[in-house]
Amino acid sequence: MPHNATGTSAAPSSRTVRAIALIEWLKGALALIGTSALLAVGAQGVNHALDRLAKLAPYDAVHRAIAAVIRHVDGGSVLLIATFLAAYAALRCVEGWGLWRGRAWASLLGVVSVALYLPFDLYACWRDPGAASAALVAVNLAMLWILARDLAARRRAALSS
Repeated sequence: MPHNATGTSAAPSSRTVRAIALIEWLKGALALIGTSALLAVGAQGVNHALDRLAKLAPYDAVHRAIAAVIRHVDGGSVLLIATFLAAYAALRCVEGWGLWRGRAWASLLGVVSVALYLPFDLYACWRDPGAASAALVAVNLAMLWILARDLAARRRAALSS
C-alpha cells in the first residue's frame, strides 16, 4: 500500500474503515444536536429536566446528588458544557473525514480515542452487565482492532517500500 506525501494510501479506504468514519460522523452529528438543544433550553430548561429526573430517582442519595447539581447549573456552566460538546463534535467529524479519505493520522486518532474510552466501557460493563454494555465493548474492541490493523498495514507497506 504505497503512500503519497499527504499520508493517503494509494489504495482506497477499506469498507470497514469507512464504516467507522460514518459512525464518527454520526457521533459528531449527535453531539451537535445535543449542543443545539442545550443552548436552546438554557440553564432553566436543564434545571427543569434535572428536577424531573430527581423525582424519578429511586434512591434518596441519587435525589440529593441531582438536587446538588441543580443548585450549580447556570448560564455559564451550560455554555461551558455546550462548548465542550461542540469541540467533541468537531473532533469526531474531523476524524470521520480523515478515515473516509484514508488518512493515517485519522486511524491513529481513532485508536487513541477508542483506547481511552475502553477502560470506562469495561468498567460500565462490569458494574452493569447487560446486552447494551456488552455490545458497546464489542463494537469498541472491533473498531480498535480494525484501526490498529489499518495502521499495521500502513507500517508494513512503508517498511517494504
